[in-house]
Amino acid sequence: MALIDCPDCGKPVSNAARACPTCGYPVAEKLTQPPGSGTASLGAETQAPLAEVRPSWWGYFWHVFFFWLIVPPIIAYFRRASTVLRIFPDRITLTRGLLSKCYRDYNPRDIRSIDIDQSFLERIVGVGNLTISTAATAEGAEQINSIPDPKGVRDLILAQRGSR
Repeated sequence: MALIDCPDCGKPVSNAARACPTCGYPVAEKLTQPPGSGTASLGAETQAPLAEVRPSWWGYFWHVFFFWLIVPPIIAYFRRASTVLRIFPDRITLTRGLLSKCYRDYNPRDIRSIDIDQSFLERIVGVGNLTISTAATAEGAEQINSIPDPKGVRDLILAQRGSR
């Protein structure tokens, strides 16, 4: 039986006593607890961590990969929906934009030339870039990308120019 100081009041207490006779602090329970629990562990929780580890981005590879696969088709859909070429018997109208609009009207007689540019792959799938050059505007040329059957569109515009 040894005498120890009470952790609460500081008076000498037997280590065999259940509680301090002066203040009632449970000495026997605190002596039987394993080291590291109780008041000593409170200091460990307030210290800064040595390292903070998060999962690697490689674990989320497919999430990032499919994000980039989904976004470009959405952008392509809105870019495609924002450009419309309409051919009427007396005029050609080009409309661009979804929220802000740009309207261009061309008289078929004012068209100077219609150019078609196609790469090898575009020729295989039947699309091309159509450039309409006019004498009536200062800018002179309007390019429309990825037009299906560009030769057919060119022939239709030329037919409208010759019919008036």
